[in-house]
Amino acid sequence: MRTFRGIAELEQAVGTHVGYSDWHVITQQQIDTFAEATGDHQWIHVDPDKAAEGPFGATIAHGYLTMSLVPMLVAQIATIEGLSMVVNYGANKLRFPSPVPVGSKLRASAELVSLESGAGGYHLVQRVTVERDCGEKPACVVETVSLLVP
Repeated sequence: MRTFRGIAELEQAVGTHVGYSDWHVITQQQIDTFAEATGDHQWIHVDPDKAAEGPFGATIAHGYLTMSLVPMLVAQIATIEGLSMVVNYGANKLRFPSPVPVGSKLRASAELVSLESGAGGYHLVQRVTVERDCGEKPACVVETVSLLVP
């Protein structure tokens, strides 16, 4: 875990790779819970028997489930001291280059793209790549935007 001691130190790190999160295993229970929460019950996610005969050989995590893990994974990579609050502000770009079969282990890496003063604080853009332990391509690549409030 990397610790930035304030905005000035974070600003000096723009353009660098920050680090990696721990590995996180995707379970069928997690996929099913996400399906319940979102109403997305497509068989490739929630029907293990049918999915075993499908194109991926098993159920796969929803792309948005993978993306929703980004805040948790990024929190394992770095922390910034001297802030009263950090709020998810949005995303600039989002792609799901490869599927995430149930049982996959995922981790995130983060690069600091930009830091700009904005309304209410600072806008931090990070390029987050979620990789799968046995995957050739990333599972998710997203540019997150966070509002940092001193």
